[in-house]
Amino acid sequence: MVMKYPQTYLSSARPAACLCVLLVVLLCLSCSQRQAKYVIGVSQCSADIWREKQNSELRMGAYCNKDDVELRFAAAYDSDERQVQQIDSLLGTGIDLLIVAPNQVQTISPAIDRAYDSGIPVIVFERKTSSEKYTAFISADNYEMGRTMGDYVAQRLQGRGQVLEVMGLQGSSPAIERHLGVADALKAWPDIRLVATLQGDWTEESGYEATRQWLDSVGTDVGPIDFVFGQNDRMAMGARKAAANSSLSTLHSSLYCGIDGLPGEGGGIRLVEDSILDATYIYPTHGDRLLQVAVDILDGRPFDKEIRLMSALVTRQNAHALQMQSEEMARQSDYLDRLHQRADNYLQQLDTQHIINVLSLVVIILLLLTIFFFYLYHRGKMNLQRERVVNNLWNVETQQTLTQQTLPQPLPEGRGVDSPEDGESDYSPPLQGGDGGESVGGLFITRFKEVVEKRLSESDLSVEDLAAEMNLSRVQLYRKVKSVTDSSPVELLRTARLNRGYQLLLTTDKTISEVAYAVGFTAPSYFTKCFKEEFGHSPTDMKR
Repeated sequence: MVMKYPQTYLSSARPAACLCVLLVVLLCLSCSQRQAKYVIGVSQCSADIWREKQNSELRMGAYCNKDDVELRFAAAYDSDERQVQQIDSLLGTGIDLLIVAPNQVQTISPAIDRAYDSGIPVIVFERKTSSEKYTAFISADNYEMGRTMGDYVAQRLQGRGQVLEVMGLQGSSPAIERHLGVADALKAWPDIRLVATLQGDWTEESGYEATRQWLDSVGTDVGPIDFVFGQNDRMAMGARKAAANSSLSTLHSSLYCGIDGLPGEGGGIRLVEDSILDATYIYPTHGDRLLQVAVDILDGRPFDKEIRLMSALVTRQNAHALQMQSEEMARQSDYLDRLHQRADNYLQQLDTQHIINVLSLVVIILLLLTIFFFYLYHRGKMNLQRERVVNNLWNVETQQTLTQQTLPQPLPEGRGVDSPEDGESDYSPPLQGGDGGESVGGLFITRFKEVVEKRLSESDLSVEDLAAEMNLSRVQLYRKVKSVTDSSPVELLRTARLNRGYQLLLTTDKTISEVAYAVGFTAPSYFTKCFKEEFGHSPTDMKR
């Protein structure tokens, strides 16, 4: 019976409490950053100005794309082993698609095959592999670029002269195809001789070193070189610097051309405009288109497996116009980058404010939960006290087995309750009741309750008054009450007054003072003190 009320109220509160906790969890989860819809790994074979431009275009394409895309970049710096490790590492991070520019044809293909066989779509760009295991291939036509540059060189030399070639990284598909293109073009010009093909690795330093070593080995034996074709602009510039630093006249009157045709300061277009290079060929980066193809594949939209990018020859006749166009595009790109940064900063501020707002809401909800559970605890405690009033001492007959008792009868003649001969005797003769030997402890307590309740409001009520009302001596009343309830009459009187006060506070609008006097206390302050000792809180708390 004691735990009935708190269990009932707490059980009814569990659904609401669970709902509040669930709300807090959902709000906390909403603070976390939104996961990207797609994660795309980008494995670059090297890091140079051409690839930096392409990476920038990829990032811009990801930002402008309607799908939420996360890009993860890796640069192998012309190392086959490093690129294989980076591809495997990207796969281990859980990417949805791989974009890769293989360093060399043969050595990188197994890693690309592993990605493709694992179910990851693969886009190979700019450089080919030795396998057909790819989802799409995107590049300009390297053979066509080499053939076009070969025709240009032959026409500039008017069909007669000597040409030196500086190749890119050995084993890479652009180096192989550009060489085949220029060689096939020069075959149509029998009076043009391809004197040598030097080996570089796409860097200016490799072009410089390969040309220097070649000059040291051949001297002037081969005669003057009329044109130097670098398979990219950087190697062409390396060869030009080697010639300028050599005392030999072999390359002093040479013309130089390359491939890449990047815009901006130091790019191939500006070098042609300034007559440092005679020609270049635009090798398009198109990172934005590359990103769009990747998203098309992931979204299940149609796409072409083989995509050829358009390119163009740059000469002194069109270099100025192309440079102006490139500078304007660069300004627009820079403007978009600044807008991008401002938008990112604004969104970051919004995210921060969102987190602050959600955390504040969580704190408020936790505070409300605390108040809610405190209310449940307080209400349960109040009901326990109400239960205590209902099951008070007057119902003790249902809680214990009463000892055999007899109701008191009139005393024998000559003996009173306070016989002067015996003093305060504990005499208690048998009473008539029921069958003459019936257990009547409960009847005694009922009679005692009636007497107490009838005179409860009397502040000067004493144990002697109660004993006289019950036709007993004070000692007899004390012993009989003690034997039945294990409490003294004074304690029971005090408890009865406090229980009646509790009921009046719950069920009436009486003030604390009025209640105190109504139940026989001579002072409200003493009533308050006893009440708090009995119930654990003050009458003022009850009124609240």
